Amino acid sequence: MTRLPQPDATAAAHSAALVRQISEDIRARGGWIPFSRYMELALYAPGLGYYAAGSTKFGATGDFITAPEMTPLFGHTLARQVAELLPATAGTLYEFGAGTGRLAVDLLTRLEALGQLPEAYVIIDLSADLIDRQRATLAAALPHLIPRIRWLSALPDALDGVVLGNELLDAMPCELVVHDGQSPLQRGVALGPDGFVFEDRVLPDEALKALAASRLPPVPGYVSEISQANTAFIATLGARLRRGALLLIDYGYPRHEYYHLQRHMGTLIGHYRHHTVHDPFYLPGLMDLTCHVDFTAIAEAGLEAGLDLIGYTTQAQFLVNAGLAEELGGIDADDAARYLRTASAVQKLTDPTEMGELFKVIGFGRGMPIDWCGFASGDRCHTL
Repeated sequence: MTRLPQPDATAAAHSAALVRQISEDIRARGGWIPFSRYMELALYAPGLGYYAAGSTKFGATGDFITAPEMTPLFGHTLARQVAELLPATAGTLYEFGAGTGRLAVDLLTRLEALGQLPEAYVIIDLSADLIDRQRATLAAALPHLIPRIRWLSALPDALDGVVLGNELLDAMPCELVVHDGQSPLQRGVALGPDGFVFEDRVLPDEALKALAASRLPPVPGYVSEISQANTAFIATLGARLRRGALLLIDYGYPRHEYYHLQRHMGTLIGHYRHHTVHDPFYLPGLMDLTCHVDFTAIAEAGLEAGLDLIGYTTQAQFLVNAGLAEELGGIDADDAARYLRTASAVQKLTDPTEMGELFKVIGFGRGMPIDWCGFASGDRCHTL
């Protein structure tokens, strides 16, 4: 078994403080909380949750590497799609969960070169720590564009523009459900003699019960996730998007693959210093928790909100359609070190055994043209 890196004393104390807070929450709620509540606190508890505190999350020194951290070409290629869509809107580009600000830099850099700068670039983020990092990153790279950039901690009442979310949905709290062979149960978190433990209870929520009954195979011990937070988010966006485009990139599957018999342990995983951790109770506050996205549920939520489903395809296909090869061709091949480094990153973004197949892109529109370059070929809407 791989030995995980141990936190220093300060980090360990931080995690212990969050454990105490979660424990107090469990006691205050009668000794049990749904897993979604545990995940919400582990990730977003003010000052202590993984995304609400100051630990390094992205890049080689963090817990995982996202596509924008791998190469600017990811953002440059997305910019080609954004440039095609912005003129049909009021000209605002919205980004949810902007991480370090790297994607914003790459998008704005390429959009400026294309002569399609947004009227405003609005970053919507809940993490004060990450907002500080985004401000620093953007001020260092694009000081002349700072007047166009705004930060919000809540969703605007009305949206008119292009909305982006890269690895956003996977970090929203999910419910854990388990089938006992007779009916699905809700998996929650209780206090055991040595810390947090799972405890299963009868599903009290009729809506969640119906979803679990329709999705989980009736196999004893089958565990999976249902993210009501994801679909509620899409519903809210649909209600507030007056005109524009919604483009979401994340890892996941259509429903028939998500709840496959062979995926009997679900998709919930933790990320800690570039290690995959299957114990969700490991070092709360220091470890990311994610579950894969049920893209069928996302498509259904968007359609129910009155949005047009424009396309659904793999990340590899979308990037190729949008002009990734042309972006790579713009790198000076005489600079061998840079070219090889960039080509290696592009390979990871598109290889089916790396990020190319697991990551998907889904697009919705309202009052927009339906021919988007990113979905020009290889659209998989029929699989949803």
